[in-house]
Amino acid sequence: MTDVQKENLKLWRHYITGILRPTYIHGFLTSFFSPVDTEQILSLEEKSVIKSAELFLDCLLKLEEQGWYRAFLDELRGADYTGLEQAIENADFTEIAKLEEPKKLLERILPTIVSNIKPCEVINFMPTCLRPRECEEIIQISERKGSTAGAEKLLDCLQRSDKQSFLKEFHLALERCNCNAVTLLLSPDSVEMKTIEENSSNSLSNDVEMHYSEEAESMNTSSAPVSDTEKFQQNLIAVENLQLRDYQIELAEHVLVGDNTIICAPTGCGKTIVALYISEDHLNKAPKGVKRKVVFMATTVPVYEQQYNLFKKHFEQTSYKVCGLCADKVDSSPVQMLVERNDIIVLTPQILLNCLKDERIPSLSLFTLLIFDECHNTTKNHPYNVLMKTYIDLKLGPKTSSLPQIVGLTASLGVGDASSLNDAVNYILQICANLDAESLSTVQKNVVELNKYVFVPKKYTRQTTRRPKDPFADIISQMMAQIEAMARSNYNIDNLSHIQNRSRGTQKYEQWIVEVQKKCKVLQMDDIEEERRICRALFTYTEHLRKYNDALIINDDARTKDAIDYLEDFFNNVKEGGYDETEQKLTALFEDKKQQLLEIDADPSNENPKLTEVKSILKEEYENNLQTKTILFVRTRALADALRKWVLECQELAFLQPEMLLGRSKNTGMTLPLQKEVLISFKGDSGTKILIATSVADEGIDIAQCNLVLLYEYVGNVIKMIQTRGRGRAQNSKCILITSKKEQAEKDMLHFLQEEMMYKAIHEVQRLGQADLVEKINTIQLSDKKMRELLVSIPNTEKPDVSYELLCGRCKTYACNSDDIRVIEECHHTVIDNSFQERYSTQPHKKPKSFNNFQKRQKLHCKDCKHDWGITANYKVFIDLPIIKIESFILKNVKTSDLVPGTKWKNVPFSIKLFDGVEMANK
Repeated sequence: MTDVQKENLKLWRHYITGILRPTYIHGFLTSFFSPVDTEQILSLEEKSVIKSAELFLDCLLKLEEQGWYRAFLDELRGADYTGLEQAIENADFTEIAKLEEPKKLLERILPTIVSNIKPCEVINFMPTCLRPRECEEIIQISERKGSTAGAEKLLDCLQRSDKQSFLKEFHLALERCNCNAVTLLLSPDSVEMKTIEENSSNSLSNDVEMHYSEEAESMNTSSAPVSDTEKFQQNLIAVENLQLRDYQIELAEHVLVGDNTIICAPTGCGKTIVALYISEDHLNKAPKGVKRKVVFMATTVPVYEQQYNLFKKHFEQTSYKVCGLCADKVDSSPVQMLVERNDIIVLTPQILLNCLKDERIPSLSLFTLLIFDECHNTTKNHPYNVLMKTYIDLKLGPKTSSLPQIVGLTASLGVGDASSLNDAVNYILQICANLDAESLSTVQKNVVELNKYVFVPKKYTRQTTRRPKDPFADIISQMMAQIEAMARSNYNIDNLSHIQNRSRGTQKYEQWIVEVQKKCKVLQMDDIEEERRICRALFTYTEHLRKYNDALIINDDARTKDAIDYLEDFFNNVKEGGYDETEQKLTALFEDKKQQLLEIDADPSNENPKLTEVKSILKEEYENNLQTKTILFVRTRALADALRKWVLECQELAFLQPEMLLGRSKNTGMTLPLQKEVLISFKGDSGTKILIATSVADEGIDIAQCNLVLLYEYVGNVIKMIQTRGRGRAQNSKCILITSKKEQAEKDMLHFLQEEMMYKAIHEVQRLGQADLVEKINTIQLSDKKMRELLVSIPNTEKPDVSYELLCGRCKTYACNSDDIRVIEECHHTVIDNSFQERYSTQPHKKPKSFNNFQKRQKLHCKDCKHDWGITANYKVFIDLPIIKIESFILKNVKTSDLVPGTKWKNVPFSIKLFDGVEMANK
């Protein structure tokens, strides 16, 4: 440890304490700090992570013991603080500094985010930016305290992220979960286009949506669900000599004769083995002098890693070379050289799209075979479908070059929103058209052989009652009524929303809160100070109403204890904040009722009937068969944790030794080693008898010993139904849905009918014969292409010739006029009015970065309130151009004085002229 290194730690204190959470490097604390210092740091973290990190750094800089600096870096790397570790190791915080702007963006729109997302769904589509521990904490908080608290925790994790791609991945996850209200607030400059704040090599096209699905392959056209992980383990043996079973050969038949084919077969039947066989056969049959290339695409990073390892293992004994392209690694890779020098490329579809866009891969015609894993995703704006639209346009256009063969792999094609067999057939025909598939291959001749490997469990539904009396809900509802009255004493909130019938403890009530808060943002009054006071008060009231609404939902699905803990945590956080007069009154209201709520929790008669039903089922099953192995599916990791604690605390069930089975990738959820440890215990005769699992287990974990599957309010779509049902793989297995909601039971029954309809629709498509199928998909493709051309040909509607004032989004100070905004290189926006500089202040970037024609120079802030407005940058010969972010502003119509919040540049209600160097020089 040198003096320079120690000084660097002091210099970068702001970044380090803003990212590091000391509990995540607990091993370092106990190894190098005294017990007193360790306890003080960990205790302080419960109150303030920043203060805890600052105390940690103070203690760190006092260390004299040899080797602590290297041990510190090793601990950071082991805790997945790779960005921070590299910044300290290389004495370069350039990449860390880049994270400041997106973090400020999240801070500004936090109220909208926490009101509009379901964090437990969102994190399923964030495979690289969250640690397993963070994911578990988000789930736990969401279950105990509601989705708003979980969203706050998710945002807190992102605010402390050291991953460069965190905002991009968050935005894509929100799109995947249809969180439109939030995605509209995220800066297009940070997600859709190349920006000064983001290196162009990481950018996405603004007409391409990136979708990642954490769901495994799903539907099973032979009613034969099999574990994905079991499939992977079997493949490790099978790839050694690639011995195909008869049904696998049947699946490959159409592909081997050159047809574009969708292979639809059960999860676990060895579709990847078939893909290996197809790939090797394709390469072996290359005509002399012809270089063939295969692309295998997987929609998620974990699946990519799994399949890449399989391909690499198999082909390492051959003359064929395999490479993998994934995530940020592709930015620094010579993609074109890698593609040229390898025979098989394994990647995610978005990587291929990006490389085609920036011409690092010149054309799809470079490849001779494209394999789409989980090809049922080839719909709408999924990268698979965007890719295939390019393919089909080339197919239907002038014949200038050959196109690759297409192979799709899936366990289910689904039925979409089909309500009839005809609709289901049309849906499957559309998928075939999207993939240009002239053959649909399923197991038909060798079903008996296939079914030898599968046991289909019996499905039951246990519909429970709710608590006959719910004094907790009664008290919380009364408190909510009081808060609503307080809000009305400031402003008539009923006029801010059209939602009238809003029962407390429902999602509709949450929607009402969201609508009220949105209207508050653009509320206008003659007295500006009074306007600000009222808006702040209404936001405070509605945030408290949101927490109580969450608590009602938690109480309904879990224990009253969890709901109380959620509220207590919220009010503890409130006290740590500004804690103004309104918040003090609302806190006093809770404190006045707190003892009553605790007494309700202590009353045994208040137990949730759903938990009673679970206890009854488990006692019965284990009395009949002590060797029973159970998987209990829940929606969230927080609920998994709560039910694990409940089982452990229940004297009659503690012998089950419950364990949780959570996410399985390196950076999100449970790591593979931890999963293996849990599964080994589950497989043993004296270990865990029940796994409490989230959707990770229906993605294909090897759980062949399971003979009881419990679905705790766990109803998704028909795909998820088949997946979860298939987890019961032992003979005489049972699958039981436990729900207190009639609509859930009805939905589950509907899925059975949809499954049957899907099988019939697949059969109908296969009965068409190849010639008729080709004719139909060609008709669909031509129609789709005409529609795309029509949309492109429609001229952009001219925006009205109306000027807008841009007001600071925080203090509503005038910033500039829309007439003075110019767009540079299609996506950067500057202000040419010289007086604009009088209204902002700047501070230098610690590590300015140059790329293309730009060099980041300074941060740009409102001079009055220091609100983040953007940056300044050098562009060609122009120095310190202000580059503004539209979401930092409110737009005021000059004629009508109407206010609208800034969301995306493409949505602004005014036209923007192109940047003109001559015009700027004359300024």
